[in-house]
Amino acid sequence: MRIRDVKIRIKSLEEVLNEAKEAMKKLERGEKVKKHEGISFESLDAMRRVLTEERIRVLKTIKKEHPQSIYELAKMLGRNVKNTFDDVQFLAGMGLIELKKTKEGREKTAPIVKYDRILLEIAI
Repeated sequence: MRIRDVKIRIKSLEEVLNEAKEAMKKLERGEKVKKHEGISFESLDAMRRVLTEERIRVLKTIKKEHPQSIYELAKMLGRNVKNTFDDVQFLAGMGLIELKKTKEGREKTAPIVKYDRILLEIAI
């Protein structure tokens, strides 16, 4: 089985803007631009504010237990449904969780994690 990764990088705003500028130049010249997948943060502190221990627990539980709804996930975690919903929506907005709507009786939203590891990359 292939292990899938998601990369998290620590890059300054200047580095991100320089990369975007270089990509635009390549596009203007008709060159191919390599697609960068993953998430970038300006600092380690910014990353820590987003990837809290509780949100990592949410990701791990989704990956391991495959809940069929956010309500079911909240029960697995022993958390308030609204707080769980907020964290799931936030992580989905970051691209770390996919949300799949199902219509088995009442409509449900199943959170899905499609990777096996989060890799942290810090340029020095």
